[in-house]
Amino acid sequence: MHATAEIATVSGLSLSQRLIAGVLALFLGLVLIGGVGFASDMAIHNGAHDTRHALGFPCH
Repeated sequence: MHATAEIATVSGLSLSQRLIAGVLALFLGLVLIGGVGFASDMAIHNGAHDTRHALGFPCH
């Protein structure tokens, strides 16, 4: 039994597929940054505190 896997490369994607992937990645990143940035849980706040300040994201 032979298992083969195909790996998609960026050059194999059309422009619209690359744009969709980029927009989805940007949206996911904004959701993660915003979710951590405005979380009220102190464990999350303290875990990301220094990183937020290094990126210029206000947290207090």
